Amino acid sequence: MDALSYKTISANRDTVNKQWFVVDAEGEVVGRLASRIAMVLRGKHKPSYTPHVDCGDNVIVINAEKVHFTGNKWDQKQYVRYTGYPGGQRSVVASEMLAKHPERILEKAIKGMLPKNSLGAQLFRNLYVYAGTEHKHQAQQPQPLDFKKQQ
Repeated sequence: MDALSYKTISANRDTVNKQWFVVDAEGEVVGRLASRIAMVLRGKHKPSYTPHVDCGDNVIVINAEKVHFTGNKWDQKQYVRYTGYPGGQRSVVASEMLAKHPERILEKAIKGMLPKNSLGAQLFRNLYVYAGTEHKHQAQQPQPLDFKKQQ
């Protein structure tokens, strides 16, 4: 066999085929759902996956306020941020985060599973999380993505 008869094809920005998916988060566990969405955002479910290229798909998540945690995480899990000033560390419990900004629970979980570099920031821009059932991306004709059938 000739050594030059085959080549590894690496995807680039022009050859990537991006699709739109919509995910219903009702009744899903946050961490399990976030890991599956991060895999789709990254593009690891495609045979043309290339680690240094944004070859993932766009994901719309609806019903983000209807997710749940296992155990006592609603009362014990804390989201910590820092204002930049001395004594400026602030923390919010998961139940308070659900009451004020329910979409941020999934956003923070998914962002933590993406690369911590400029590619990760670019991949995070392909995620759209909505608390209710309505979203404004009907023109993209998103396909439903059901993780329960893929198990």
